[in-house]
Amino acid sequence: MRKLIMWNIITLDGYFEGNQNWDLSLHSAIWGEELHKLSIEQLHSADYLVFGRVTYEGMAAHWTKAEGEIADLMNKIPKIVFSSTLQSADWNNTTLIKGKAAAEIRKLKEQGGRDMYVFGSANLSETFVNDNLFDEYRIGIAPVILGSGRPLFRQGLSSQNLSLVSSQQLLTGGVVLKYITNYYGGAGKSGAPG
Repeated sequence: MRKLIMWNIITLDGYFEGNQNWDLSLHSAIWGEELHKLSIEQLHSADYLVFGRVTYEGMAAHWTKAEGEIADLMNKIPKIVFSSTLQSADWNNTTLIKGKAAAEIRKLKEQGGRDMYVFGSANLSETFVNDNLFDEYRIGIAPVILGSGRPLFRQGLSSQNLSLVSSQQLLTGGVVLKYITNYYGGAGKSGAPG
C-alpha cells in the first residue's frame, strides 16, 4: 500500500509559519547539509507531492524559478493540488482535483507504489489527520520559539496515538522526528487494523 507522509518543519512552540502566509524564516534556523540530503532522499522516494491551494501556489512560484537537484525533482515529480477555487494548475506534472480529497487519497493509497508527501498545506493536512490518512509524520523541529504564527496542529483534531520510529539530531540544533500511526496498513477511523 502506498504511504501518505506529512513532512513539515515547525518551531519548538509548534508553528509552521509566522503570522503571514509564507513567513518561513524559521527554516533558516534548521536548514543545512543534513536537511538538504534528507530532502533529496524523500523526493527520490516520492510518486506524488500533494498540496492544498495556498501551498501549491507558493511552491510553484518558487520552484519553477529555482535551480539545482531539489528544484529539478520538485518540477519533475507528479503533483496533486486539491482546490475548489483554482481554475487551472500549470506547474509541470500537476493534476488539479476539485473533489473530495480523502476519497482521492484513499484510491491512490490502494494502488500501491512509492510514497506521497504532503508539504505545508496545513488546512489540507488537517483533513487528512481527521480522516486518519497519514501513515507517517516527519517533523523537523527548528530550534526557535516563535511566540506567534500558524500552528501546524490546531485544537480540535482527532486524537491519535503515534509510535516514534526514529529521531535525528541535526548539526543546526534542530531535530527530525519520524512517527508512524498505530493504524498503519489501512486501518479505518477506529485505528483497528483493516
